[in-house]
Amino acid sequence: MRSAHPVPEVRRAEQSLMATLPEGTLMQRAAAGLAARCVDLLDGTYGRRVALLVGAGDNGGDTLYAGARLARRGARVDAVLLAPDKAHPGGLAALRGADGRVVDAIPAGAELVLDGIVGIGGQPGLRSVALPHVDTIERLGVPVVAVDVPSGIGVDTGETPERHIRADVTVTFGTHKIGLLAPPAAAAAGVVELVDIGLEPWLGEPGLTAAQADDIAALLPEPPLNAHKYTRGVVGVAAGSADYTGAGLLAVSGASCGIAGMVRYVGPSAVADLVRLRTPEAIVGAGRVQAWVVGSGGGESAADALQRALADGVPVVVDADGLGALPDRLEVPAVLTPHAGELAAMLSVERSDVESRPLQFARAAADRWGATVLLKGWRTLVATPGRPVAANPTGVPWLATAGAGDVLAGLIGALAAAGLEPHDAATAGAWLHGAAATMADAGDGPLVASGVAGALPQVIRELRRDRG
Repeated sequence: MRSAHPVPEVRRAEQSLMATLPEGTLMQRAAAGLAARCVDLLDGTYGRRVALLVGAGDNGGDTLYAGARLARRGARVDAVLLAPDKAHPGGLAALRGADGRVVDAIPAGAELVLDGIVGIGGQPGLRSVALPHVDTIERLGVPVVAVDVPSGIGVDTGETPERHIRADVTVTFGTHKIGLLAPPAAAAAGVVELVDIGLEPWLGEPGLTAAQADDIAALLPEPPLNAHKYTRGVVGVAAGSADYTGAGLLAVSGASCGIAGMVRYVGPSAVADLVRLRTPEAIVGAGRVQAWVVGSGGGESAADALQRALADGVPVVVDADGLGALPDRLEVPAVLTPHAGELAAMLSVERSDVESRPLQFARAAADRWGATVLLKGWRTLVATPGRPVAANPTGVPWLATAGAGDVLAGLIGALAAAGLEPHDAATAGAWLHGAAATMADAGDGPLVASGVAGALPQVIRELRRDRG
């Protein structure tokens, strides 16, 4: 599990750790890890040209000390000091002692730029003194390594309201920062590499997590020897309509991934006939279920379907048209699966607001309805009251295709019917959905929703095999 902590928590942990170490040890650990990652990226250092953008404070010190290490290994290192009177004195002395130079601008021949403008204490946006150098980076197209975080992002919010650095690689220290995993700022981080500097024992509860394969494998239900289809869970799907028959069929296909023991479809005959034809293992007709999936393509009938599902008292996954019929408060365990436009309508805000501040609005909706909210996007977020938000790391751009959300809703419903509580069902569902898209896409594209559903059993099979 990747865990991201808010800035105050990171600062507290750093202070606790520093109290146990000789002065400067933490900075040297960070600089050593940063320099080592740069050596790997450059495939050696002798004769390579590295430029440093150096701000004030410890982040600039990390950058200068890393530059000194690279210079001692034969790199030509040039440092641009954005606040010369506030540059870290020890780091600057180390750089000069290693024959590094202080220059006024990034040299045209630079092969790598280290972004040490501002660290986790900075506010979103960049000071005017930095902007010409950012222009130079973009004009030259030189690769950028961000030091701890890309300068100018909202470190604790994931927001990017102002101009900021866009890094190819971010080398972060001690723990991930929220803005490295949460959109839209995560897009500015590039590949994120964590350097262990010893903070882990001092860190408390994370503010955000990103599940990895072994975390999801541990959540998958394992049928006991005496299992039968009813003990493994029955998921009910009340989705689709005469106008949107495909949505109901795709929700059933996501639910029919093999996680639950049985899928039961309840809905219009136009969809029911397709379910019988395309998914013969699904049962058509009313009966007992352990979880409901409601709303995908439901049209005007979604409100009634939602009321019936809520009256059952079992967990409910509410998608698409069902989201417009929510009660003021949900009294059963629930997962809501809006995209940005749907969440904006639910909260009476602009879609652009949700897209620029998805973490804030996902949390607000979770609190508003007392439910798990899965906000779909290029990096899906799962928010549940009292839990760290989960950012999903899997998926490919081709997954932005019609019907993919219907498959996801069905998959989450199957996980809920099999016994996972809402946050885990949504987190695992998003991860499996993205992994199935990656498998179906195979790096080439294009991709359709039915291909994602078809790849789910193989993804689950491989996770179980890896779990042993």
